[in-house]
Order: sequence, then C-alpha cells, then structure tokens
Amino acid sequence: MTVRLPGSPAWSFLMLVVLGGAATRGDEPEGGLAGAIRRLDPRVAASDAITDEQRAALRNMLSDDLRRRLGEANRRDLAAWRAITSRGDWERLRDERIAALRRSLGRYPVPPDKLKSRTTGTLAGDGFAVENVVYESRPGIVVAANLYRPEPPRESMPAILISHSHVRGQKTGVGFQGLHDMGATWAKAGCLVLVPDHLGHVERRQHPFRTNAEYAGEYAPGRQDYYFRYDTGIQLHLIGDSLIGWMEYDLERGVDYLRSRPGIDPRKIMVLGEVAGGGDPAAVTAALDPRIAASAPFNFGGPQPESPYPLPENAEENFNYAGSGSWETTRGLRRSIRDGFLPWTIVAAPAPRPLIYGHEFAWDRGHDPVWVRFEKIYGFYDKPEALAAVWGSGSVRGNSPEDTHWRDLHREKMHPYLAKWFGIADPGEELHLEVDARKLLCFTEEAVREFQPQPMHAVARRVANERDAAYRRRVDALAGEHRRKLRQEAWARILGPIEPAGPAKLLAETVRKEDFAGHRVERFALDTEPGVRVPVLLVKPSATRREDGRVPVVVGVAQQGKAGFLAQRAETIAALLDAGVAVCLPDLRGTGETSAGDDRGRRSAATAHAATEQMLGGTLVGARLRDLRSVIAHLGTRSDVQRVGVWGDSFAEVNPSEANLHVPHGVSPRPAECEPLGGMLALLTALFDDAVSVVAVHRGLCDFASLLDGQFVYVPFDAVVPGVLEAGDLPDLAAAAAPRALWMSGLVDGLNRELSSAAASERCDRVVKAYGEQDRGDRLFLRPTGRPDAQFADWLQKRMHE
Repeated sequence: MTVRLPGSPAWSFLMLVVLGGAATRGDEPEGGLAGAIRRLDPRVAASDAITDEQRAALRNMLSDDLRRRLGEANRRDLAAWRAITSRGDWERLRDERIAALRRSLGRYPVPPDKLKSRTTGTLAGDGFAVENVVYESRPGIVVAANLYRPEPPRESMPAILISHSHVRGQKTGVGFQGLHDMGATWAKAGCLVLVPDHLGHVERRQHPFRTNAEYAGEYAPGRQDYYFRYDTGIQLHLIGDSLIGWMEYDLERGVDYLRSRPGIDPRKIMVLGEVAGGGDPAAVTAALDPRIAASAPFNFGGPQPESPYPLPENAEENFNYAGSGSWETTRGLRRSIRDGFLPWTIVAAPAPRPLIYGHEFAWDRGHDPVWVRFEKIYGFYDKPEALAAVWGSGSVRGNSPEDTHWRDLHREKMHPYLAKWFGIADPGEELHLEVDARKLLCFTEEAVREFQPQPMHAVARRVANERDAAYRRRVDALAGEHRRKLRQEAWARILGPIEPAGPAKLLAETVRKEDFAGHRVERFALDTEPGVRVPVLLVKPSATRREDGRVPVVVGVAQQGKAGFLAQRAETIAALLDAGVAVCLPDLRGTGETSAGDDRGRRSAATAHAATEQMLGGTLVGARLRDLRSVIAHLGTRSDVQRVGVWGDSFAEVNPSEANLHVPHGVSPRPAECEPLGGMLALLTALFDDAVSVVAVHRGLCDFASLLDGQFVYVPFDAVVPGVLEAGDLPDLAAAAAPRALWMSGLVDGLNRELSSAAASERCDRVVKAYGEQDRGDRLFLRPTGRPDAQFADWLQKRMHE
C-alpha cells in the first residue's frame, strides 16, 4: 500500500506490507544449514579449558559488578562523612544531597492555594471522633483519609500524620486495627491524627482484586495492593516521576489539610512511618517539608530487619549505607547512590528537629554506625535531647513473643518523647476498640461525583501527553543535525552513561575459530569495561562479493542472547550467510550466557539488578548500549568487516488478543511479558553511532505510552527507562533512524499483544512522517504481523550490500 503525506505530493512510499510465506529454509531437512545452526553450541565458554567456576563467574558477572560498585559507593560515603567536622560542613553536604533527592522524585505540580477537601462522614467514640475525609492532592488524584480528633476538640492541638505500611492498608485486617488503635489512643490524649491511604492502597487501589470473587484462580487478595506497587512504580517512572514522589506529595497535602483544621498548632506536626515501608515516604516527607516538626520513620536509614544481629565490631567500615535495589521503588531511590542521598542522610536531614529512630526488632545500638552519625549531627546543634530511639526485640524471621514485629510496645516507648516535645499526655495503655471498617470508608457516592477521582494511569497519561507535547515542539522547531542532537541529548540524559569507557579488550585466551557447515565460526570475549565481559559468536560466510574479502556484518541483539537467535532464527541466519552476510551475536551484560536466570518478573534478579543500576545513576538499557557500542567499535577495527547493521529481536511469546490479561500478582502462570530490549538497542545504536547503516526491529514494543492504557504492565522492569515519555518515546527514536534503512515488524503493545495493521499505522505515524520528510520512504519497511521470514532475510541482505 502506498501512502502520501498530506500536502506533499512527492512524498509517497511503502508504509505497510502484510505478507505470509514460508520461512527461508523451513522446508529443509534438519541436516541443512539451518539445522546445523540450531545445533551450534552458542557458548563462548564451551571449551573444555574453561572451568565451571569461570562459567559461573559469567552468570554472576552483573551482580558482582554491582556489588563492587556498591562497595565503592559506601567507601566514598564514609570518606565524605569523616570529612565533616562542623555544622557548616554537615549543612553543605545535606543541602546538596537533599536537593538531589528532590530532583530524583520527579516534577511536582504547584500546590493549590487552598486545598479542596470534604468530610464525608463521622464516627463517634469515647473521648474521640473519627472524620472520614477526602482531599484533592493533584488534579484527578484524590486521597481518602481518616482524621482522629479529640472529642471535644481542644483549643490547641498537635498533630501526627501517619504513613502506613506497604503490606497492609488502612481499613483491612490487622493493619487497619493497629492504625485505628493508634489514632483513637492519641486523639483521646488530645492530638489530631491523620491516616491517609497511600496511592494504590485500600480505597485508592489501582487493581480490581479486592476479594477472592474477582479472580477464578487462587491468589492472595490481601497482598495485591502491595504487589501492584510494582506496576504503579513502573508507570510513574515512564513519565519521569516516582511512586515515592507521588506518595510524598500526597503527605505534604495531608500537612496542608491538618494546618487548615481549627485548633491545630502548626508548630507541632509530626510524621510517623510504620514499619514495613511506611518509614520510607515518612522520612522523605520530613526531609523535604520544613513544616514537619518531628519525625519517626521506622525501619529506614540504618540496620534493617534483615541485617545481622549483632552487627560486627567494624560495622562503620563494612556497613551498607547505600542499600540496594529491588522491585520496591519506594526504597531504592533512583540516583540515590550516585548523588549521595542515602537513607541515613534523608533521616538526618531535618536535624535539629526531633527524631525518633525506630526499629521493629532488636537493635545493636553499640555498633550501629548510623546512630553515631545522628548523635554527632544533633551535637552540632547542641540538641541531644531531640534525638531518641525506639526498638523491639527478636528477628523478622521469628514468630515468638520475643520477635516483636510492630506492637503496642513501640508506641508506648514513644509516649515520653511525645509528651516532652509536643505536650501530648501519656495515654497509658493503647486503646483496642472493635469497629466496623466499612464505617471508615471515605469515598461516598456524593464525594465521587464531586471530586471525580481518576485512575493513576489515566492521570499519568495526561501528564505524559503534556510532557511529550513540549518535547515534540522542541524537536519540530529544529531541522537536520540539530534535531538529531536534541534527541541524543534527551536520551543520554535518561539512559545514564552511554559512552564506552574505551576500546574493548579482546581476550586472546577466549578466541576459538572453527569450520562450520562450509562457513566459519569465531568465538571470543570482549572486556568492555572493568568487571564486564561480553561473549561473542561471529558466524562468517564462506564467500564474499568483494575483492578485498570484507563482508557486511549484522549484529543480532536480544534479551535471550546468542542461544535465542540460533534456536529461533536459524533459517534467517542461514539465508544471510548464503547471501554473503556475516552474523555477530553478542551476549550483553545480564543476557544470554551472562544472565543470572530466566525469571524476568517482579522478584527476579534482573529486576533487582536494574533497580540497583538506577540507584547508581544509570540504567541497564544504557549499560547494555555501552556494551553493544563497544562490540560495534571492535568490529570496525577488523580488516574483514565492511559495514555494520543491527538486528534487534525478541523470542518471547505474545499474549493473544482475546486472553484475559487482568490477572493478579502471585499466580502462576501469569501472562507473558514482552522483551523490548533488542529493538530498543537497535534503534539507540542508530541514534548514537554513525557506523550503523541498517536497522531491523522485530517484536519490539510499539511505545512505552501504551503501558499507561490500563492498570496492568507486561514489560520487564529492566527494559524500562525512567523519563522515556519525556524524550519522545520509541516512535521518535525510530524516526531518528531516517534516512537509514529501517525494518519494523511484529510490534507489540504494553500488554504484549501484537498490533493490528491499523494500530501499527497509528502508533508509527511520526516514523512515517520522518522518512517522508526526507523523501526516503523506500527505506522504511513496516510490517505489523509475523516473524522474520524469507522476505525479511532478502530485505536485510540487500540493504547490507548497498
């Protein structure tokens, strides 16, 4: 089908071709070249001379590299701390790091001059009352909260803002009861207590799984609020924001609400962060909002429930101040290690405002190096009385009475400090009151009509559209090389370091050459940077069309690495070899031979590695791009290579369009996730490397914006680039490939469903426009369905020989 751009009669070109046909060598016997390719051992570490220990080192390479860099970061932090000798030294360090924290959280909207709020119901108690409240945090985002107040109200009241845990919501199960007891106890003692639902929890949940009735299979309904933080965190990363940033902004609006209440003493507002994740946003809020007069973040800043007890004698030098990443993005803050705003810094930042350093279990006070830092900092202000600690006993691994978990005793130990700092009378024993949780629900039908709360993904989509429009205006205002430079700058900013550290080192001891079915195979490994080794398989044709013996090389990249190409694309590789095109298959860090495992989900090593890389200031996509660029640069130094193309592919199964993709977390099997890494890297190399002359993408993600079409995400965490929707998204990246030859086929959406022809046309409109503007539509090939076949191999070899 030929398509003309409006108003441009000369710009006609091929846009979509839908073809079937057999695979290049699908009818050959298994003994043919394709069969030999499938039987080829993909490992570079396949030699008998390589030990099992060396092979294990490849699998552990990524985790070892991250561990080494974490160690370096902790040593830098220790050195910076030891250089602090005065209050001025501390405040300079603090201000720099907290400013970096604020930048990492994303862009905040301007707070409203007057908070829109409403009380939707009241529940009377003995000496206290509970008001069910809603307030608008940002347009479309409405917070449900319960306000516990003295009854009758006092003339002057302090306030406690409670950040609840990530494993239990406000009005469900044990978690609800504990929060209700705290609120009632302190309210009866004369204090206002505000308990808002965090984004994604209870009345603000971002999934449909409230009871066992919502899904036919077995799953844990009570854990879904917690688990779906994973999806929500990814979606907010896409727009350049963060889940903890949105939580913190909600808590700041909670401070607005408290300050609007009659009788509030605005000088006495404290934030309390429950154990199991409530301490993270509480600590960040206290660090960023100067209106917070005191803070009590539990399980954040120092030794964690999983830390060894007792700590070693030399804990100061060996303690992991930086932490490490996991799927829980509220703790592994992006760029925190690179920019130094480590958890202890966040907790200490409000000094000399009062601080309760809280621990759920046993605490080794004598060896805790973070406590020593707090004591020194409060000493700079001559305020040692403003620093306190509360702790329990036992371990997170136990369930005996000595393993305290989060109990009354933690709050009882806080009472003397609340009395001293805020004048809250010691209430004695905590109240334990039975209450119907349904009476504490805030979203009445009337409130919903008035406030019109929207799903988070819909609000994020609106924000993404606004930011994308601003980026598009900047791009459209430029032309030629200026436009490309803007795109390079935008992507470099979000990817982190993308320039290779230097020429890759070819490890001579890994080089092996062998004849293969009439062709030639080379195995070797490249050290692309200290601690990172990339195994490479190069399959060269027996004949070349050039007198100088040089051949074009297609570099194939995918999450599944060399093994995936050999098993899944043997026919295409065979056709390329027969056409005189070599195929180079590297396993970039954490892929193929260097992968830590096949699990790509929420709790996988791949997710933890990617989150840690983000804390270190980069992304795994950016790190793998460095590896790929190093491989391409190495190929450029060889006398037998003519030109280079990149083929990004995925071998993940797609989800059928009719499949039920509304599936809770924690069930097996879950719908398949897409693997967009190969296609992204192919497009990124075209953006940054002039050496790449041909780009092919199969089974790539159409755009990251499609992840905001609903509550569910089926893209692995390590393929996500925070801020990608501020940099033009993948279609803009594909448009940047013009006028180079570009093939795109089998694109999928954020639910890993293959796009129809119409959807592919709509999603790729800016790609089509870019090629049309340069009158090079003949070099763009878009095919929505199918797998690489004879037509793909023919197109690719012709373009490589141009």
